[in-house]
Amino acid sequence: MEQNVFFLPHEGLKLAELAEFLGAELANSDHSDVVVRSVAPVNRARAGDLCYILSRRNRDELATCEASAVICDKALADLVPEHIPVILSSNPHAAFAMAGGVLYPAALRPVVFPPGESEIAPSAVIDPSAKLEKGVIVEPLAVIGPHAEIGEGTRIGAHSIIGPGVKVGRDCSIAAGASILCALIGNGVIIHNGVRIGQDGFGYAPGPRGMIKIVQIGRVIIQDNVEIGANTTVDRGAMDDTVIGEGTKIDNQVQIGHNVQIGRHCAIVSQVGIAGSTKIGNGVQIGGQAGIKGHVTIGDGVQIAAKSGIMTDLPAGGQYGGVPARPLKDYLREAALQVSKSKLRGKNPGGKQND
Repeated sequence: MEQNVFFLPHEGLKLAELAEFLGAELANSDHSDVVVRSVAPVNRARAGDLCYILSRRNRDELATCEASAVICDKALADLVPEHIPVILSSNPHAAFAMAGGVLYPAALRPVVFPPGESEIAPSAVIDPSAKLEKGVIVEPLAVIGPHAEIGEGTRIGAHSIIGPGVKVGRDCSIAAGASILCALIGNGVIIHNGVRIGQDGFGYAPGPRGMIKIVQIGRVIIQDNVEIGANTTVDRGAMDDTVIGEGTKIDNQVQIGHNVQIGRHCAIVSQVGIAGSTKIGNGVQIGGQAGIKGHVTIGDGVQIAAKSGIMTDLPAGGQYGGVPARPLKDYLREAALQVSKSKLRGKNPGGKQND
């Protein structure tokens, strides 16, 4: 890959310093002063690059690897050529993620305008009653409404809207074009471009002349260290609150309906739809394009396969897939059976099918 002008390499970090930060071990102390500046996959790593491996399938790529260091488990260290320094970690994937954050801190947050001469862009519109702590950056054409409060170190992106009374915590990043209404946002929250938070939920009552709109007077509560991907929408509650728990990560283009409660440290992949008043426990993982019916409860630690349809409550700890969703082993068994039947039909297109 050509030099990336958007994210420039680090000025250099010694392996001894990096290993200490990662809580890892440098296999050979003679390599303490070797410097890494960037990250790369094994197959194209060059001098100055750091990479990682998770299995012996990387053996062939390592033979031609020119990285300045490889992160791996102790059981895989024998695969790494002798000339490449090794950082030993019991969780190489997490260690590599941490290393990438150190080498490219700017890439952890949405891309923003350079600070410029002033922390507040002249074209930003800030109501006189709004309260901004020190170190808040407001980019061009952003709007901050009456009685809003923004915490220290937070950055408000260009063309974004912070509505009346909204509170945003410290060290947050609100990217360009986002809108936040009727919401309380914790510390360290990352909200990407085009996210919509706090608009009214989808609520109507059938009447003699059509659908009657139901008022939505709740809030959105987003706890610390949540990240919400581009163009995701989070509706405010009808009379209760919509809540997203601490540390939860939400991908792009997810729809979260009114009164939904999501626990801590969940992972929700793109294009998931969660209907109103659903309750999701802690540590739940939901694959892309899954749909969840309203008013169901999903237990702690549940894993839901992509494109699944959730119609009923799911107890804690299970794995589910399919439409309607059932235990993942059952779903995979049924899918394998359907594939076998299709192959049989292909071999005997005019014959009778025996089930």
